[in-house]
Amino acid sequence: MKPITPIRVLRSDRALSYAIGAFLTLAFIFSQAATSVARGAPDSFADLAEQLSPSVVNITTTTVVAGRNSPSMPQVPEGSPFEDFFRDFFDDGDGNKRQRRASALGSGFIISADGYVVTNNHVIDGADEIIIELYEGGELEAKLVGRDAKTDIALLKVEADEPLPFVSFGDSDISRVGDWVMAIGNPLGQGFSVSAGIISARNRSLRGSYDDFIQTDAAINKGNSGGPLFNMDGNVIGVNTAIISPTGGSIGLGFSMSSNVVSKVVDQLKEFGETRRGWLGVRIQEVDQDLADAIGLEKVAGALISDVPEGPAADAGMLSGDVILNFDGKEVEDSRGLVRAVGDAEVGKTVRVVIFRDGKTQTLKVVLGRREDAERPRIVPTAAKPDVTEQEALGMTLTSLTDEIRQQLSLDGDAGGVAVINVDETSDAFEKGIRPGDLISEVGQKPVSSAKDVAQAFKDAREAGRKSVLLLVRRGGDPRFVALSLGS
Repeated sequence: MKPITPIRVLRSDRALSYAIGAFLTLAFIFSQAATSVARGAPDSFADLAEQLSPSVVNITTTTVVAGRNSPSMPQVPEGSPFEDFFRDFFDDGDGNKRQRRASALGSGFIISADGYVVTNNHVIDGADEIIIELYEGGELEAKLVGRDAKTDIALLKVEADEPLPFVSFGDSDISRVGDWVMAIGNPLGQGFSVSAGIISARNRSLRGSYDDFIQTDAAINKGNSGGPLFNMDGNVIGVNTAIISPTGGSIGLGFSMSSNVVSKVVDQLKEFGETRRGWLGVRIQEVDQDLADAIGLEKVAGALISDVPEGPAADAGMLSGDVILNFDGKEVEDSRGLVRAVGDAEVGKTVRVVIFRDGKTQTLKVVLGRREDAERPRIVPTAAKPDVTEQEALGMTLTSLTDEIRQQLSLDGDAGGVAVINVDETSDAFEKGIRPGDLISEVGQKPVSSAKDVAQAFKDAREAGRKSVLLLVRRGGDPRFVALSLGS
């Protein structure tokens, strides 16, 4: 009898044994991974709250309100015995209305033993006096070190007889949606209060260029402003700043400025008393699929330069229509990411910037300026002899500029370009936001000075086999690129 069958059976048994062993091993590994990833809710926040609360402070600000905002003297009959009483009460000795003092409440937290305190700028804005109330009792007068309205952060300093309890910033970038967080503050003026929840979302933007908010469902109310948002390691990962609520109270939509933004601002305020952000000197906009197709980009990425006023970028050779793909070694995903990267960069630093131009990439070196010192960008349009002939093109009625049109559009006397005087509401131009009164400065990244120039540029693009054409459109002096479909 040939030994084929026993050998096959033996190999099959061995294979089955290996398979079972591998399965059990993988099952154990997966169970361990699931145990390490899916952590349950803490049994209690009490130990963490007890540890961290002494570093959190209540902030009371006092502002002197001018006499014109003071209550007016009641009307009483002339000669009434109450006339002198009310005059003495509402007026000072010179016959002027008395000034009164208004108070506001907020929160903050101590970040060093020698008394540096972080809070929101809006908590102390306009204050004549700032008082810090410590968790263990006692009050200290605080002095303003510096503030930054763009991120709504302020740095205060108090002097104490002994070292103060403090907390440290954590890395907000490694925090994940679903992580537990804890907020401590002074909601509605009720005194020290703790609330807990999870991170609901990250990288939220509410109003500013440098926004990087953590959204949380931990209860945050008026008075929590400036207080800390802690992770479960006891590190500050956010500064509680804003809520969205139709009622004015917490509905689970609270926002904390991320610690990786705040810590950089605080370091600069401590060193300089002000912020010193990098400045590239360009106006930018998002790249969408239409713009990417018109420019020739393989994917939607980067930040499209819509204008280059005098500044570092212009000195480095950047042009309107360039797409910034990489800044200082970091890929640029969108315009918001570029703004933050530039703002975080050191003033005076020479950085490498990779741009996309004319179908290929190139690298430019830029010496960054300081945003706070930058002059307001000014537009230098091309000047040309006007051709007042109107043209219909891609659903738009276009005309060259005249002195009268320049005056109507509040343009400089030597401004160039082509004015849009009507837009068909069924056209792609209307859908892309072009409206009467807009000014077309470039078509296909080339300046235009007459309506005929625009119509000819559209014709040339069609003959070249392009599906869309890129327009540089200005409204109120603000430029943006628009990709219009050329149709079939």
